[in-house]
Amino acid sequence: MRRILFLMIFGLAGLGVLVSLGVWQMQRMAWKEGILAEIDARIAADPIDLPQTVSEADDKYLPVTLSGEMEPEEIHVLVSVKQVGAGYRIIQPFSVEDRTVLVDRGFVPVTDKQAERVSGPMEVSGNLHWPDEVDGYTPEPDIDDNIWFARDLPNLAAALGTEPVLLIARTETDPGVTPLPVDTANIPNDHLQYAITWFGLALVWAAMTGYFLWRNRAPSEREAQ
Repeated sequence: MRRILFLMIFGLAGLGVLVSLGVWQMQRMAWKEGILAEIDARIAADPIDLPQTVSEADDKYLPVTLSGEMEPEEIHVLVSVKQVGAGYRIIQPFSVEDRTVLVDRGFVPVTDKQAERVSGPMEVSGNLHWPDEVDGYTPEPDIDDNIWFARDLPNLAAALGTEPVLLIARTETDPGVTPLPVDTANIPNDHLQYAITWFGLALVWAAMTGYFLWRNRAPSEREAQ
C-alpha cells in the first residue's frame, strides 16, 4: 500500500506540474496576442509628421508621413521574399527640411539591383522601425558591390550621412520597388505549441501513472484471490 500511495502522490504531483505549465503557456499566449494586437493597431494608425526627437523606446512602429526629397544614393540589403526569391531592400536618404533620415523603399529582384529609380520631391508614408538583424554571424557589408546583409541602422546612417532614423515605406515610391511594410508576422508567438506539448506530456504522464498503479495492484489482487 505504501508503494501504491507513493506512486499516486508522485503521479499526481507530476501531473499537476505539467498541467500548470500548459495553463501558464495558454496565459502567455493570451498576453502575447494582446501585445501583437496593440502593435497592429499602432502600425495601422493614421500617420503623423516626423517628431523632432525620436527614440526606439517611444516611437517604434510609429506611423509617419515624410514630405521632402528622396536622395539618389542608395544601399542594397540582401533579403529573400517568400514565393519571389532573393533580392534587395533599397535604403536611401530622405531630406525633410533641415534633417535627413533613412527610408526603406522596399524590395527589388536581383536583376533590378542597378535599375534607375525615381528620386527627388515626394511624400512617403510608413512606420519608424529599429530592425534587430545583426548578430555575431552577420557578415561585413561588401562595400565594393554595395551588398549589405542586415539593416544595421547605425552603420547605414553613417554610410549615407543621415540620422539613425529609419522609415519603412508602406506606400509605393517607385513603380519598380515593392514596399515591404512593417507587420507582426515575424514576431514569434509559439505559446500554443508549447501548451500543446505540456498538455501532451501531462496525458502521457497520467497514462504511465495509471499503468504503474495497475501493475502494482495486480499482484495483490491475485494474492487475495
